[in-house]
Order: sequence, then structure tokens, then C-alpha cells
Amino acid sequence: MALRLCRNMPLCAAFTSACTRGTLLSSLKPVLFYSTSVISAKKEVNGVSLHYQQTGRGNHGVLLLPGALGSGQTDFGPQLKSLNKDHFTIVAWDPRGYGRSIPPNRNFPLEFFHQDAKDAVDLMQALNFSRFSMLGWSDGGITALIAAAQYTFLINKLVVWGSNAYVTEDDIKLYNAVRDVSKWSERMRKPMEEMYGSEYFAKTWAAWVDGICQFAKRPDGNICREVLPQIHCPTLIVQGLKDPMVPNFHAEFLHKHIKGSRLHLMPEGKHNLHLRFSEEFNQVVEEFLLQ
Repeated sequence: MALRLCRNMPLCAAFTSACTRGTLLSSLKPVLFYSTSVISAKKEVNGVSLHYQQTGRGNHGVLLLPGALGSGQTDFGPQLKSLNKDHFTIVAWDPRGYGRSIPPNRNFPLEFFHQDAKDAVDLMQALNFSRFSMLGWSDGGITALIAAAQYTFLINKLVVWGSNAYVTEDDIKLYNAVRDVSKWSERMRKPMEEMYGSEYFAKTWAAWVDGICQFAKRPDGNICREVLPQIHCPTLIVQGLKDPMVPNFHAEFLHKHIKGSRLHLMPEGKHNLHLRFSEEFNQVVEEFLLQ
């Protein structure tokens, strides 16, 4: 598959008709499927028992941040399995109200991305990582952008994909197109219902749609535009040129406003490019993190 790297240059039927924004819906696998060295545990952070998975023995800590209603297990199978465990110690977390970090039930106040950023950073510090890099997909990428801006002294490097710093009216149409989970295909809906139960999943997904749409009421649809100039760590933005959920202009905006960032384009990539093209994605990420 052809790949292009742009350095310092100025990102539908929703993803396969009803893909969650940043969540793998094709299957849920047991933890041991990824690697016999993956551990699964919980840590008390900010009043919540946060679930995480950890693998690897390298000196370079890496936090994987999932998308909406996502978890480490559902969203990062190929990364937990195949990222270099000699170079990296990899942590994949379930944000509060997602995956196995329930209770509490998930809600979406206006500052929910900032809450996730604080939880994520505090979790890594509770696990004794003095500095670490972040890989954020979709909503997880937004969380990672905020964390990198607010905790500059802790973040080594940053990789984001399928993420946006603001929402447009066209984005709102995409989100509302996938609001009603009863219209999703069974293949897309079933794994999430197995994890959450049909009632919690439907209620929480609709709440997420409302939560992300509320940013449209802000000036310029702002989510985190103002923090981008505050990101000083080396940053890689990966964009699938066929992403139906996050159009290319969002990646271009991030690239323009994060000083010194790199933009890597995957011509055939869609929203789940790290899953569909995991080998290429992992290679690009490893090379960036090890530079």
C-alpha cells in the first residue's frame, strides 16, 4: 500500500454504514489472544477504578487511548500484539464509563475530554511512568492533544489519527447519521451489546452523539483549537484519505497549528486504519517513536 510522508506542509454513509467513531466493532477477543504477556488490572485514579492492559518491557512507555465507547481490548488488538515489546512498555486504558472501567456510567459534560486527559495522565503516573508517549485514535486523539498541551513535561511524543480540534455542521450530520444503533448491522452492533448490554450501549452511544454535537454551539465549533500551539513534543498526525468520519481538512488543521508536526497520509486508510493496515501503521509509529 502506498504511503506518503508530508513534513511541515499545509484529513457517508458513515464508516461501513454504522461504525462507532474510533471503536472496533468486528469482534471482541480474549486478552490472551493478543499476547500471553499482556496483563489486565485496575488502578484507583481520581475516584474511579480504571481498567488497563499492559505489555512489553522497554524503557519507552506508550499509552494507547481508544475512541468513543472504546477500550484497549476492542480498539488496539494489533498494537498490543505486535508493537515492539523490547523497546516499549505499552499501556492500553479504558476511560471512565467505557469497557471495564464501569462504574461509573459514562456521561458527556462539556469538559469530558479534559477529564479523560487528566485521568489518562494520572493513571500513567500512578503506574510509575515519569514520561511517556501517547497514541490516540479519534476521541482518544482529542484527549491526547489536550494532555500533551497541559502536561508538556510528561509527554515524550504524540501520535494521533482520526481526530479533530473542532466540529462543523457537516460533522454533525455524520454523527447524527449513526445515532440510532438499531439501524446498524448486526455485525457492527452485536460486539458492543455483548460488552455493554443493549440498553447501556444504545443510551450511552446516543449520549455521546449529543456530547460531541454540543461543541457546535461553541465559537468555531471549538473542542481544543486553543491548545494546539501549546503542544511542543514531537507529533505525528496520521490520516486515512478515505476516512468517512473525519475528513482530511481536520488533519491538515492539526498539522498547521502544531509546530513542527508531521503529517503522514495513507491513501487507502479509513477511520480504522490502524486495524485494517496494522502492519504499515505499526511500522510508521515505531519508526517515529524511536527516532
